[in-house]
Amino acid sequence: MDVASCKLDGNADVVEFCPQQNFHHILAAATYTLEEGTRPNRSGSISLFSADSNMGLELLHRIQTIGVFDIKWNAPGSTEHPLLAQADADGCLTLYCLQLNDNSTSGIDLSEVCTEKVSPAMCLCVDWNPSSSSVSLGLSDGSICIASVRESQLQISQSWVAHGYEVWATAFDISTPQLLYTGSDDCRFNCWDLREDPSSLVFQNAKSHKMGVCCFAQSPMNSNILLTGSYDEFLRVWDLRSMSKPVSKYSLCLGGGVWRLKNHPSIEGLVLAACMHNGFAIVRVGDESADIMESYTKHESLAYGADWQRTECVQASTERGSFVATCSFYDQLLRIWKPESLIVKPGY
Repeated sequence: MDVASCKLDGNADVVEFCPQQNFHHILAAATYTLEEGTRPNRSGSISLFSADSNMGLELLHRIQTIGVFDIKWNAPGSTEHPLLAQADADGCLTLYCLQLNDNSTSGIDLSEVCTEKVSPAMCLCVDWNPSSSSVSLGLSDGSICIASVRESQLQISQSWVAHGYEVWATAFDISTPQLLYTGSDDCRFNCWDLREDPSSLVFQNAKSHKMGVCCFAQSPMNSNILLTGSYDEFLRVWDLRSMSKPVSKYSLCLGGGVWRLKNHPSIEGLVLAACMHNGFAIVRVGDESADIMESYTKHESLAYGADWQRTECVQASTERGSFVATCSFYDQLLRIWKPESLIVKPGY
């Protein structure tokens, strides 16, 4: 069920709802636009919206920046104010702080805290560890970088070559944050132990994914379950209890490259997937198999960004808990909608 839509000021590639209490209505949307020629220019922006199921989308703030590949809010409650990490085409990591400001026309400020030049290569993906004390970055030259965050300052603590091609996905393990998962265009799914410098390889899977590994999603309610998405169009479900050799439980073809996977914040096994050439899907992941509950195909370009809105008390039986944002690339479109398969009708 469509709620609202708007066109952004560039090619839309990522959307992220703020997970911190009192800011759940805040939606960040980022863009990446390449102007080709003898001197290619990569430009981008981060737009903050207030997203509401009744009022729709209201633009609060916009920052012009270099082309953005990924953004990620830090974990709720880990800092006084929400922090947004940006990975960009100039090889930089930038942190922004979100806070209320009565002097601002929108009442919200997103201000730059610090920026760090990480590499001559492009920063393609970013993730926070659960305590928000460090950030991982995947780079276009196959490297991984770990940056510590202390008193609003960034410091590179580790950097190593992890893959042979672009790294599209990094993710800290939820329950064991010294472990980091990485995925790349080399079709490898790796896990690293960050307690050593350079980090040591815990395992490497080079056979399961037939094309590049694009994304990870670890279940917030069962940390033994990890999902991977790949250009080969498959969502794969992994059992991590044997950490040295995780077990591939099963897979599901989603009909398009699986670029982004997001677990519902409170409904176990419910996953939102961005499927590139095949729109978006709501997937139910069970113990032995997964099935597509609903497809959303109203975007007319590459399906990239997707996220669930969080609330103070999200229940499967409420419409409010079924609110999502999605974006698509070349048509520059941002949409917010409610999956019809999750809306409980009166009398049921």
